[in-house]
Amino acid sequence: MARSVYVTGIGRGDGRQVVELGVMELLSRRSGRVGVFRPLAHDGPDPIYDLLRSRYRLSQPAGTVVGLGYDEAAAVLAEKGTDELVSHLVGRFHTVARDYEAVLVLGTDYADTGLPAELALNARLANEFGASVLPVVAGTDHEPDALAAEVRNAHHAYASLGCDVIAMLANRVPDGHAAEVARVLGGQLPVPVYVLPEDPALAAPTVSQVVDALGAEVLQGDPDGLARDVRGFVFGGATLPTFLPALTEGCMVITPGDRADLVVGSLAAHAAGSPAIAGVLLTTDRRPGEETMALAARLSPGTPVLAVSAGSFPTAAELMAVEGRLTTATPRKAEIALGLFESHVDTGRLAQRLSVVRSGRVTPMMFEHELIERSRSDRRHIVLPEGSEERVLRAAEVLLRRGVCDLTLLGDETAIRKRVAELGLDLGLLEPDEVFEGPGASARVVNPEDSPLRERFAELYAKLRAHKGVTYELAYDLVTDVSYFGTLMVQEGLADGMVSGAAHSTAATLRPAFEIIRTKPEAEIVSSVFFMCLAEKVLVYGDCAVNPDPDAEQLADIAVQSATTAAQFGVEPRIAMLSYSTGTSGSGADVDKVRRATELVRERRPDLPVEGPIQYDAAVEPSVAATKLPGSEVAGRATVLVFPDLNTGNNTYKAVQRSAGAVAVGPVLQGLRKPVNDLSRGALVPDIVTTVAITAIQAQQDRHARGVPPSDPGGSDGRTEKAVNS
Repeated sequence: MARSVYVTGIGRGDGRQVVELGVMELLSRRSGRVGVFRPLAHDGPDPIYDLLRSRYRLSQPAGTVVGLGYDEAAAVLAEKGTDELVSHLVGRFHTVARDYEAVLVLGTDYADTGLPAELALNARLANEFGASVLPVVAGTDHEPDALAAEVRNAHHAYASLGCDVIAMLANRVPDGHAAEVARVLGGQLPVPVYVLPEDPALAAPTVSQVVDALGAEVLQGDPDGLARDVRGFVFGGATLPTFLPALTEGCMVITPGDRADLVVGSLAAHAAGSPAIAGVLLTTDRRPGEETMALAARLSPGTPVLAVSAGSFPTAAELMAVEGRLTTATPRKAEIALGLFESHVDTGRLAQRLSVVRSGRVTPMMFEHELIERSRSDRRHIVLPEGSEERVLRAAEVLLRRGVCDLTLLGDETAIRKRVAELGLDLGLLEPDEVFEGPGASARVVNPEDSPLRERFAELYAKLRAHKGVTYELAYDLVTDVSYFGTLMVQEGLADGMVSGAAHSTAATLRPAFEIIRTKPEAEIVSSVFFMCLAEKVLVYGDCAVNPDPDAEQLADIAVQSATTAAQFGVEPRIAMLSYSTGTSGSGADVDKVRRATELVRERRPDLPVEGPIQYDAAVEPSVAATKLPGSEVAGRATVLVFPDLNTGNNTYKAVQRSAGAVAVGPVLQGLRKPVNDLSRGALVPDIVTTVAITAIQAQQDRHARGVPPSDPGGSDGRTEKAVNS
């Protein structure tokens, strides 16, 4: 029987979609197959289910997700009674539960359902499903004592109806009340109580959601502009000098369409970065002239300009009712929601109370979640040289929200802050001399050109490269290159690792690492692996990115390094040394190289299971292995596949990635004394997030190997900030 959790509430407006998303994240870390069931649903789209299906790649048939529509349920209730309704829903639930390891149940929403005693119905359904219950209580419009009483009452209500309540959540609590509510409730209930504060970034609608709510016409604006959060409204009626000081970060300007001065003035202020607005909404069914719109497009081409036919007052009344929603079109809000959930919920303890047994299989989603979970457990500090690159900034927000690592962004501080504001991101960038003392992750900007570290780095680099004729004067100029500056930060212990390559070549990223950090004493060369996340397992491919034609000694080194990397990331190493022949069936220089490399691996690491030469099909397919290499402990079960050359490896990983739909994570560099990783210039935001998490875990492993104890989970040891500011 699948382990199930029933997320429910006691009324409207509790924002439980944040909790549903957080619980789904938790379940998908531990289970390869998670189902979703909504007992009762409204007609039309289901935004939160669509988000879960998209984000977690659910393959569950859509027809099994919903038990009944509310109208159908009301009819069954009226004609046949509660028992018949419950019986039908239980049958539908078991259709899902028998096919999945865990099921997330989305309780009723108390929104025009037409059902009497809705709380009691949720409780009975949870009991009949055998599901644990996670009630969510809305914290809006409550003083701390009143909210604490509401949480206690909700717990009593569900517990008295026989429910297995595993925790209570107070959500959307005013930020100033959250600590007091947690204090008042501490120890008063027999289950954990978690308090999630209201996050303005979740409550704020996007410009696109404003468009949908008002039926507005988009006169100007690109997808990035339409994705901005609307954090407030400023109504334009005054003269421009009086109006401009009223603009606030992320506001939407609302003005009659004939006020060309306010339109141009608002966009000019945005272009100057003071402040970055969300967009402009024109009312009274008027449009600026062509010349005004052409000027608007030149001033700020991506900033949305919208138009509606209604006047400013009725438009304002409609806008006040528009709230942000979690949907497939708002992936940034999903990351914010997960960051909020993970920051205020003890996910480890909650996972234990859910009693979901970790699956023996490792799916791509589980592997990616494990990376985030491990990186958060002992937070490290990563430097990102491409600090003004949009994808890097978007990834930085995700990393900070999820508490993956602390960050240093390299580049011009004014330009980066302006770009962050223009994209509507919230990185909480520290001021140059500010020391971060909060519980979460932090980020700062360092400009290599005016950093106090420039002289120190120049002296260090000149000393390291003196044998190549590098002088202090030459080094003083060279270290302003962000790749060199970031690498020197890692070398000097001012950052634990570096990730670059979204806008730089592989050579630009790796050359400083080879010159400054250099290889480990036990490593002959620097090589790489890809983690190939297939449907139900993760394989490690090496080397598909760095060494064109390694000799036997180098190939053996790649195999040993790849096995070590695999073990670091939870993949039990069984090495296949790939060739075009298996066992003794072939001969020739290429096969002999692989055979010699296999012998060297056995000599150097007799503890590692290795087979070679072996063909790919014999390495991964048990039926082929039984014919070609019966009795081999590796054949048919290989997890680390070492290719004989770069041509074979690079083409194979890309072929598997495209034809099998595998997720390729990497390249992950191995053999360097400290972690530096290269991105593809086509890397997407999730790719950057994953690579940074891997780099942080490598840094954790490096510290462990040197006998350095981990810092407090989720905490920063303060080492990097003090050093960067010195």
